[in-house]
Parts: sequence; structure tokens; C-alpha cells
Amino acid sequence: MPKVSVIITAYNAEKTIERCLNSILDTDYQDYEILLINDGSTDKTEEIAQLFATDKIKYFSKENSGVADSRNFGIEKAKGDYITFIDSDDYVSRNYFENIDKYIAQGIDIIKRKGIIINEFNKNTLNFNAQKSSENNLQNVSEQKIQGATFGVTTGEEAFNKLCFTDKYLDTLWSYIIKKSFFMENNFSFEVGRYHEDFGLLPLMILKANKVVSLDQYVYYYVQTDGSIMREKNIEKTIKKAKDVLYHYDNILSTIENYNLSKITKENVRIYCTNSILLKVKEFDGKEQNWYIGELKKRKIYKNIKIRNLKQLIKRILLFINIKWYAK
Repeated sequence: MPKVSVIITAYNAEKTIERCLNSILDTDYQDYEILLINDGSTDKTEEIAQLFATDKIKYFSKENSGVADSRNFGIEKAKGDYITFIDSDDYVSRNYFENIDKYIAQGIDIIKRKGIIINEFNKNTLNFNAQKSSENNLQNVSEQKIQGATFGVTTGEEAFNKLCFTDKYLDTLWSYIIKKSFFMENNFSFEVGRYHEDFGLLPLMILKANKVVSLDQYVYYYVQTDGSIMREKNIEKTIKKAKDVLYHYDNILSTIENYNLSKITKENVRIYCTNSILLKVKEFDGKEQNWYIGELKKRKIYKNIKIRNLKQLIKRILLFINIKWYAK
């Protein structure tokens, strides 16, 4: 039985899947399996993936149902004691699995690592050596380390409090290696049919965990291209995403009431979730923006900004003023 199951969901990933897989295979670690799940691709993803299929790389092809359903499918099929997720357009460093065995031996529920944002602009192909992208000064490629709190083994509650104001990528699934039994015993799953499923689940998982560790290891390359940073032009899809993020916001705040958390932690959860849904305001104009601001007003989100210092006081005042101004 492998220690780690690496779950990769792929949809029309013909340009990147080879690089992703090769980066994992290029690590020194051997005690893992890869579950490659083709979510109904219409390009050459399946053709490429089948070339990699071995006992170590298990390939599954299914009808398109979205990333959440494909991840849940992967979790059910995983044989490893721990589960981690890699996006098919990203890749990992050679030391991706370094130092995890000692935390697996301790039964840590969640192991967090860090990533590097790779910006690739105006490139005709992404099939270059994964390792050299961080070693050479490639034209039109830049990288930025994702900062966040580093700490030893602690409770999930304390981990959330350390991460919520220091790590902008707290709710990115690729940051974590998660014990499968912890996942299954708490009936965690990704909500099918909704966007922002990571935001809806990861804060609750961290808060529920008994033991969490955050390592100072930059082992994941999170790729952004011209296409991935383009503004969403489909207004119906943008509204759907906004409704889903509000749904997750409501669900998180409702769920934590049943968690045994301190008052300060519950306040931090509300602040974190409020900051997350506020970001959506910038994605709208005109009547759509007024609609979204109206949804924020219904939730009285300005009350979630607790005044602990001058900076938060100013933030709450500005938030209150901006919402009133937008809603006019």
C-alpha cells in the first residue's frame, strides 16, 4: 500500500499533462501512486495519458462532471494513507516529497507546504523541462514565492489562526497533504456543481484537524498563463461563481457554530470569509455589482470586521462607506 496518493484531474490538458507527470516521476521518492482522472477531455489528453499508464500511474477516464466530482472520484479510488492533489497545468519540484515521512509516521492530519507562482506569458508551448523553469531565466517567465506562516505541529484551530492573515493561498488544495482517514471519518467531500469548492471545504478541514504542520518548503509550481488570468467575460458564469462563494460563506459560518472553537477563532473565520467574498465585488459592473453589494448588505458583513486595532477600525469604516455608496 503506498503512503501517498497523488490525485490529478485533467480536462483538455494536452499541453501540460506530460510536464506535470514527468515532474512527479522525476522525484526521488517512490512510495506513492498517481491517480490520473480524465474528466471528459475532448483534446489529446487521453492519448497522452495512456502512454503514462502503469502500475504506479493509474488512469481513469470518465464523462465530464467537473473538478469537484473528479476529485471525489479520486479520493474513493486512492489506496494511500495520505492524499494530495496536483492540478494538471502545474508541476512540482524534485524535493516535493521531502521530509513528509516523519510527519506521516506521527499521524499528522494535514501537512501544509508552500508554492511558487510561475507566470508564463506569450509562450507557444508549455512543454519545457519543469526543473529548468526555476533554474534558468527563461524569456517571458517570472516566478514569485507564496508567503505564509511556518510552524511545527499544532492544533487545527491554532493553525487556522496562524494562516488566515498570513497566507493568501490558505484555501488552495494543492498546498496540502491530507490523511485519508481524517478525510473519510469526517465525511469531507467537494461539493459537486459549485465553484470555489476549495474555499468551501479547506477552512473547515483545518479547523477540524487535531494536528497540522506548515513547512517552509517551496515545492509546488502554480502556473498562470495569459488565458488563466483573463477576466471572466461570461456574466452568467460570473454570477454563478458569486452565488457559490456566498453559499460557501453562509455554510462555513453556520458550520463553525457546531465546532468547539474559541470566540477569537470564530471571529477570525468570519473576517477571513468576509475578505474572501469582498474580492468578488471587483468582478462586476453596473446592476450586477449592485446586486452583489445587496447580497453583502443582507449578511451585514461589516459587523465581521472586529476592531482590534486602528488598521481594522479604518478598514471597517471604509467597508461600511463603500457598501453604502455602491448600493445607492
